[in-house]
This record gives sequence, C-alpha cells and structure tokens, in this order.
Amino acid sequence: MNYYTNMHFNSRILGNILIAASLIGLNFIYYPFMKEFFFPPQITQAQRINTDFSIEIPSQKIFSKVIPNVDPFDEYEYIEKLKSGVAQAKGTSLPGMKGTIYMFAHSSDVPWRITRYNTAFFKLEFVKNGDAIIVRKNGTSYIYKVYDKKTVWPNEVKYLKEDQGDILILQTCTPIGTALQRLLVFAKPI
Repeated sequence: MNYYTNMHFNSRILGNILIAASLIGLNFIYYPFMKEFFFPPQITQAQRINTDFSIEIPSQKIFSKVIPNVDPFDEYEYIEKLKSGVAQAKGTSLPGMKGTIYMFAHSSDVPWRITRYNTAFFKLEFVKNGDAIIVRKNGTSYIYKVYDKKTVWPNEVKYLKEDQGDILILQTCTPIGTALQRLLVFAKPI
C-alpha cells in the first residue's frame, strides 16, 4: 500500500467511527423520548385509586401525581418538586373549589434525568379540544374538557396571576427540549 492509499483507508475508518459514535450519541439522547412517546407506561387502577392527588389525560396516556402548593416563582422549590410529579401553583384553586386551578410540569429534561414524572407533560402539545382531563383529589374525580390551547412567552404570567374563572390551566415548556415559550392548555369542568 502506498502512502495515499493508506491515508484514504484510515480516513474511511475514522469517518465510520465518527458516524457510529454520532448514532450512539443520538440514540442516547432520543431513546427516552421515543420510549415515552411510543411505549408509554401502563396506568393501573391501583395507581389511580392510591394517589391522593393526581392528574390523568387518557387520550395521551398521561398520568402523574400532583404536588400541591408549589411556588411557581421560586425556581429552586419548583425544580425539586417537579422531579416527583406535576405541580399545582401556590395561590391558585384546588379541585372542588371556585377559581382557576393552575398546574405545571416539564415537557423534557436532560436525557439522563428523564422519567415519567419529571416529563409528565411531554405529550401535552398533542392534547386536542374536547379531550378529557381527570383530576383526582382525596377520592373524588373532577373531569374537565379541553377547549383551548395557547403558546405564550415566559413573561406572560397573567394566566397564573389573575383568576380566569372556574377553569383548569396546564402549562409546560415548548418546543420540547427548550424553555423558549410556554404551552397553556385550558379546560372547563363538566
């Protein structure tokens, strides 16, 4: 083999190694998302019954416990709480009360920390008008029907600060994998 043939051969090997490493890296990054999207965890009746406070969106196979009274303006507090489930914003109503119920959760996180709970709203963007949302609190089920969705900037907090009436608002970051904007889903009790 002459020098140029050997260099071309080594370049091809290096190129193949880099391609393989890139594919492994992409698989590492996107596998948790694909698993959540295509193979969502099964929700058991025991989970539904044994959770004091939970949210379920059957159309998207979303289920999570809800952590009440989380300060949405205290990043340290809500980052810790969101590791365990969906947060109910402090100062907003609870199910069965008059006023706006405001809940928020992650749509994504870094790949090694993605779990069913800290990315509970991963598929929230696929919720459609008319879909049911079931909130369970202390053995009582409250059913809501989605009627609107909006994308807003992070500084648009009027939906959180001002009572919007007897509705449920769900919030997550969008596009998935960023904190660029917020997706809001609005639902009325039925």
